[in-house]
Amino acid sequence: MKTYLGIDIGGTAVKLGLVTEDGQVLKRAETSVSFDNYQTPILDTVRKAAAQMLAECRAEGYEPAGVGVSATGQIDSSQGVVAGTCGSLPGWPGAPIRAALEADLGLPVTVANDANCMILGEAWVGAAKGCTDVLGVTIGTGLGGGVITGGRLLEGARGLGGELGHMRIHAAHGEPCTCGAVGCWERHASTSALVRRAVKMDPALDSGRAIFAAAQQGNAAVQQLLDDWIGEIAEGLAGLVHLFNPQLILIGGGVSSQQELLIEPLARQVKARVMPAFAQGLEIRPAALANDAGLVGAVRYFLDSKH
Repeated sequence: MKTYLGIDIGGTAVKLGLVTEDGQVLKRAETSVSFDNYQTPILDTVRKAAAQMLAECRAEGYEPAGVGVSATGQIDSSQGVVAGTCGSLPGWPGAPIRAALEADLGLPVTVANDANCMILGEAWVGAAKGCTDVLGVTIGTGLGGGVITGGRLLEGARGLGGELGHMRIHAAHGEPCTCGAVGCWERHASTSALVRRAVKMDPALDSGRAIFAAAQQGNAAVQQLLDDWIGEIAEGLAGLVHLFNPQLILIGGGVSSQQELLIEPLARQVKARVMPAFAQGLEIRPAALANDAGLVGAVRYFLDSKH
């Protein structure tokens, strides 16, 4: 059975996996990319970790046939470079990921955005298996997403498509975004946005976990805060449902494990906001692959690119 190296580069860590041609992860590794506050460029750390992983795989008798990379930021997948970021990742814009890894490893490499890879992985072997039209939204520090329409990943002209978090849903009176615009969806609907509001109410509510725990214990003010935040997520999703008419919306990120406090009320709010025909058959579920989604989806992207 053929194997591939999957690499998922985030803002804090790089995850690596040996992935089979049917989407199984045989071996995993993880390394911090922020260990010295980015004094060491992220790409240097990734190159070292990838070379080590490849050597270990070969020592165990595996010979990976290629490398799929999932990476944070705006990824020009046609060139395999980081076209831009909206956050503070020093030295990341312009990083020549594909050229560097192909030179180091002597294997073909593809590079795609991490949220796009998440949805590809889920459609291959996760919660969206068998679906042709899926919206994937990852809610965390920011808000990322990917769109599969008609069985194909929506990429746009350069692979930059699906940058869902920067739809401007509060353009007139919203919060300033790190991208330079005002009112972007992620400034209002990310977990960071929820925490920013919650700590004004109570400094102890400084994480998603603490906020959901307070709501679970019946704190009415926190429950109201959660409902308002879920409304912000639903507002963006309703617009996307009208655009893409998906069968399924997958929610990723740490908060996606909150079935009763997030997934169920979110499904109700989205269905209440869309035209009735669009709500028919629409499902909203948590993503299933957790930390493996990016690296598995990166391998799926590699396989799709080679056919």
